Amino acid sequence: MNEALRRLATYPMVRLDQLKDEAVAAGRTVYDFGTGDPREPTPAPIREACRAGLAEISQYPKVTGLPAMRAAAADYLARCHGVVVDPDTELLPTQGSKEAIFHLPMVLVDHPSSRQLVVYGEPAYPVFEIGALFAQATPHPVRLDPTNHYLLDPDVLGAAVLDRTAVVFLNYPHNPTGQLMPVELMQRWVAAQRRHGFVLVSDECYVDLYFDEKPHSMLEFGKEGVLAVHSLSKRSGMTGYRSGFVAGDAKWIAHYRRFRAGMGVAPTDMVQAAATVAWSDTAHVAERRALFGAKRAVFLELFAQRGMRAYPGSATLFLWVEVPEGFTDQGYCELLLRHGILCSPGSFFGPGQEGFFRLALVPSLDHCRAAAALWPAV
Repeated sequence: MNEALRRLATYPMVRLDQLKDEAVAAGRTVYDFGTGDPREPTPAPIREACRAGLAEISQYPKVTGLPAMRAAAADYLARCHGVVVDPDTELLPTQGSKEAIFHLPMVLVDHPSSRQLVVYGEPAYPVFEIGALFAQATPHPVRLDPTNHYLLDPDVLGAAVLDRTAVVFLNYPHNPTGQLMPVELMQRWVAAQRRHGFVLVSDECYVDLYFDEKPHSMLEFGKEGVLAVHSLSKRSGMTGYRSGFVAGDAKWIAHYRRFRAGMGVAPTDMVQAAATVAWSDTAHVAERRALFGAKRAVFLELFAQRGMRAYPGSATLFLWVEVPEGFTDQGYCELLLRHGILCSPGSFFGPGQEGFFRLALVPSLDHCRAAAALWPAV
């Protein structure tokens, strides 16, 4: 086994499940704000489409997916972002966003080569690092914090790094902070891609969950050398369905498609039938935004009353909150768990993030209010 893989800690969300199981086994009621897995029902038309798509005979789904699903996803990009993609050559269905992010370094990083770096900002979704390690590439995390507004800037990296970079992963709206990337910075990343030749991969799985300014897709600023990854998990309450897509540069889509069958298959046809309905509708997404906004308001009011500071992100279903003075991130999360509230320590998202914890707005609104009432004073 790759020695770097041996050194990886237990995947953070697995550790959260372990902590929750231990608390429940001890007889405590637990309000789970750890993993980003919302409890709201998947909208009925999506579930109905999934049931209707269940064929009498089960067969392997094609790597390219159903034409109707690809067309619906392409139409979504056109309607919501003004981006025109060819559903046959510039879009490929995936089993959510995590799978694509894990796969892409394997097909985009030559080994060995002078371009071995996979760049991403930290705090980060752990799969950016894990995918790079499985591809035998070199992870290159860049420290993000409030002083740089959690914004990954190509000018800070410089030409010497970018010329050795195979893939840059951007994740905006940002997990865990909710930070958006300004248009000017997105334009500079596209320009940097053209100068240095890396593949720019934009993880946009939270682009539809915003509370103020509507986020942009990187594809609005160019497709050459650019891929965008989208997911229905949070947008449409389909975490267990595992459905998303990657779209952008036809050359790189074809390259990924060439190897995709060796890595797995597209979502099942019945899931793609559900995805077709989900991508075609925005009304249910607006309803989910409003509900997440109501949950968010509960905790922003609580933290303001307690003198706690939440980072002023304006998107995603996460709050990134400073740990009260006198606590470590893990110590404070252990205190919360003793009161039946499970949150993620900031260090789960990378070294140097020990001053924060992440709260995922996944319990019901009533449970959010109940947890706020139990929140311990320090």
